Amino acid sequence: MKDNAVFKSRVLPWLLLLPSFLILLTFLYYPAIQAWVLSLHRSNLFLGTRRYVGLDNFRLMFTGALADKYIQVVLQTFLYGFLVIAIGISLSMVIAALASQKIAGARVYRLLLIWPFALSPAVAGTIFLFMFNPDIGSVNQILNELFGVKPRWLDTPTLAFGLVVLASVWKNLGYNIVFYLAALQNIPYELAEAAAIDGAGPIQRFLRITFPMLSPMTFFLVFTNLTFAFFESFGLIDILTKGGPVGFPPMDAAGVSTTMIYQVTLDGFGGSGNTGLAAALGNVILFFVIVMTLLQFRYGGRRVQYGDN
Repeated sequence: MKDNAVFKSRVLPWLLLLPSFLILLTFLYYPAIQAWVLSLHRSNLFLGTRRYVGLDNFRLMFTGALADKYIQVVLQTFLYGFLVIAIGISLSMVIAALASQKIAGARVYRLLLIWPFALSPAVAGTIFLFMFNPDIGSVNQILNELFGVKPRWLDTPTLAFGLVVLASVWKNLGYNIVFYLAALQNIPYELAEAAAIDGAGPIQRFLRITFPMLSPMTFFLVFTNLTFAFFESFGLIDILTKGGPVGFPPMDAAGVSTTMIYQVTLDGFGGSGNTGLAAALGNVILFFVIVMTLLQFRYGGRRVQYGDN
């Protein structure tokens, strides 16, 4: 009998995996364990104090004196994440479908659509900060010339929240378009051609053929955009609004653009320096992301259509 074993020694595979295990242990598992341990303590970054309090940090956030603020922050984060995902993915899918058409200069159009992907969230926030500056921003100058209005984008709660969503959608637009353009290349042209022969219009072809065939890529992009909304939006928000402004009752316990990841930084490195509370909120974020991921795989995966089905 022929021996098909790749490794003759049982030790060699583990030695080859050892560098990966060390990296995961150092930069993933150990910090995660330390964050959970820290969440059970009341710790002050500036004073260097640390005292075990059990689950008091979690109770303080959702049933204690700070409950109004943290519940508002959680609700804002979910609304922000939903809008970034829904608007961003829908808009990217339509733009990618249009950009994939065989027209003159298509490569130039695609390049211009993709370039925001190369920007960091902080740079994207800076661009929108200059564009929507109430006094000298180009957007208000145009609106003032056309309609005689100069909205206070950064001072009005509703406008500030919408501006953060708009900037986040624009930041992720290039990333989503890249993947949708790649997915569109794998859709057989014969399907759309046959549908056109049968009398289906462009919108019908998109809804009946293109949209279902893009479902695997959409399934993937939901997670990447969710990751941005929950973990990577700090730089954009800090540059653009710094979590503010404070809204109207009952949404006046925190800034309207303060998300959970931004609140983690405020708790850990702000005036209070309460790293225990920040770690507790970080674990709450991780819990929400895990639950949403499981729900997406459980229910969203049923709608995914693969080409070999």
